[in-house]
Amino acid sequence: MKAGSPDLATLGHRIRHFRGERGFTLDQLGDAIGLAGSQLSLIENGKREPKLSTLDALAAALDVGLPELLAREAPSRRAALELELGRAQSSPLYATLGLPAIRPGRGITDDTLAAIVGLHRELQRRASEAIATPEEARRANTELRERMRDRANYLPEIEQLAEEQVAAAGHRQGALTHREVSVMAERLGFQLIYVNDLPDSTRSITDLANGRIYLPPASIPGGHGLRSMALQAMAHRLLGHTPPASYVEFLWQRLEINYFAAACLMPQEASVAFLAQAKKEKRLAIEDFRDAFGVTHEAAALRFTNLATKHLDMTLHFLRVAGDGALQKGYENDGLPLPTDVTGSIEGQWVCKKWSARTAFEHTNRTTENYQYTDTPAGTFWCATQTGRTDAAEFSITVGVPFAQAKWFRGRETTMRAVSTCPDDNCCRRAPDGLAERWSGQAWPSARLHAHVLSPLPSGTFPGVDDAEVYEFLESHAEQ
Repeated sequence: MKAGSPDLATLGHRIRHFRGERGFTLDQLGDAIGLAGSQLSLIENGKREPKLSTLDALAAALDVGLPELLAREAPSRRAALELELGRAQSSPLYATLGLPAIRPGRGITDDTLAAIVGLHRELQRRASEAIATPEEARRANTELRERMRDRANYLPEIEQLAEEQVAAAGHRQGALTHREVSVMAERLGFQLIYVNDLPDSTRSITDLANGRIYLPPASIPGGHGLRSMALQAMAHRLLGHTPPASYVEFLWQRLEINYFAAACLMPQEASVAFLAQAKKEKRLAIEDFRDAFGVTHEAAALRFTNLATKHLDMTLHFLRVAGDGALQKGYENDGLPLPTDVTGSIEGQWVCKKWSARTAFEHTNRTTENYQYTDTPAGTFWCATQTGRTDAAEFSITVGVPFAQAKWFRGRETTMRAVSTCPDDNCCRRAPDGLAERWSGQAWPSARLHAHVLSPLPSGTFPGVDDAEVYEFLESHAEQ
């Protein structure tokens, strides 16, 4: 089959359709093209791929052009329904039901066939709603992390798109302003509207019908939060996203919109110039990068991971660690041995207590970055860690590099040094023998239950989003 030609099932239906219009039986058409009727039947049923010479002979015998015979569209409504039914019944989802396949013979009316196909569509819709169990989420996160590691955490197409959009909005230098973000939205045909009643399950809502992007009125210091949320909402449109068909696709879309927002707030050309000069002067610092573009420390650290390997010729790692030591986000292409479970997932795993991502919580001065060298089984790494706090808990943000690359960073002269042998349990997981012997069997702690670990995200078009609340919100604001 040629590229762009129909699948065998569609081709078979088109041959049968034209044969019926011409009044040929299988044997009559077979005689005309030098093929047995039984062989032609296999072609019409999509079970055999015809040779090019056979297709030419069929087109001539049926008095149709070859392009018309090879068109990708079903030849009739009935044929379209039969084709859709065939695809549905051959799907893995239908196979799990253990039901027999239905042959759409002449005894099944078009209306009956339409009803059966409609039921299959609804079955597929319900099954493909983006519901994610914790296990599925972990697998998806692992897959995306490996994909981005292969790309050095760099997406050139989105970098270019962001540069174009920022320049078109009139931005020239410094931090991207709220006004420039509004201009970017207006160029896409959207108005930014700040409201107090966004559904709890959403960060923003885009009204495609009325050209509005609804955002919350509150913002974190510096306005980074609102600018970022607005840019993320615009990114869905600029990147041509459609409702995700799987949780992996949902996470990939979220990664892309976050990347676009960061690339707008910290444009590549200006960011690389800033970082390259700092490297030349051996004073690279995430806190300086953060302050230069008016973003959060975490945003600057993540953006640094996008650009460091591609433009600064260095490998690195990034960690966001909760106050209890659990790894919330992580990226590395420098060989740092991140903790993983048996599936390769890092989320929720405890990082070594000797790493700066955890020792930073012990420092009394948390206004600046904390620096540390750590010897590990994979080599020595230099890290800069900044702590922070949300309403719920504290966290740390770490960016680190192999020892040989520490020379480019401010803080390289630190005398803080630790030795980590993790994943060896004797490093920091296992209590000293005397302590374990004294208390083993004598302690019964009451564990804190993280309910979200046990529960799947609510099902809907988008994971964790209540569709009904979104529609009610849009209806209430439609006439305003």
